[in-house]
Amino acid sequence: MTSGTLRAILIVGAAAAAVSVAACKQNNAANTADNSAAAAQSDANAAMASANAASNSSAMAANAASNDASATAPMNGTNSAGE
Repeated sequence: MTSGTLRAILIVGAAAAAVSVAACKQNNAANTADNSAAAAQSDANAAMASANAASNSSAMAANAASNDASATAPMNGTNSAGE
């Protein structure tokens, strides 16, 4: 193998390595964007779950208050009509 051939092989190898590095860096940028979007979606889901829990708590409190307001007094000796 001559020095010219060896030089050409080294140049082609270096070019292939540069393309490979550039492609990996591009994928890392895409992965970073995907990870950021996934994190934002996770935060939104957590906020929605918190809002749902608060809504459920207020609905339960309203239901309990409604039940308390409509409850009849218990029967005892002072308010029974038959005695």
